[in-house]
Amino acid sequence: MKSRMALITGAALLVLAVSAYAHHPFSAEYDWKQPVTLTGTVSKVTWSNPHAFLYIDGKDQNGEMKHWTLEMGSPTALTRAGWSQNTLKMGDQVTVDAWMSKTKNDHANVKSVKMADGRELSGASSIGNMPSSQEKTKPTTN
Repeated sequence: MKSRMALITGAALLVLAVSAYAHHPFSAEYDWKQPVTLTGTVSKVTWSNPHAFLYIDGKDQNGEMKHWTLEMGSPTALTRAGWSQNTLKMGDQVTVDAWMSKTKNDHANVKSVKMADGRELSGASSIGNMPSSQEKTKPTTN
């Protein structure tokens, strides 16, 4: 009985540790000092926890065509910001303001998305979770 309880406790702790590691802070993966504006065509949107992802085919600020992977906030945070699962469809034209990944030149964290009809919605970025030592100089979010 004790060994079974120890096994269950160990498994639960492992699951919690993996979940905590998987949900990274903004500053671990993205560089708020490297903003980027991308214009392109939506190729896919995934709406899942802990982050939604927007995939676009478009040019960066240097005119280079790439298939971009753009991390957004959680579906709950996006819903609060005015999004629904049907806000964007494959083929929609968008302009995205984002912050570049520190390690991948085709990944970024979304600040905001401007749709072809002129609406602009927040990407519900986790940049607000940065340590307070950086609070005075970090950019504001929508």
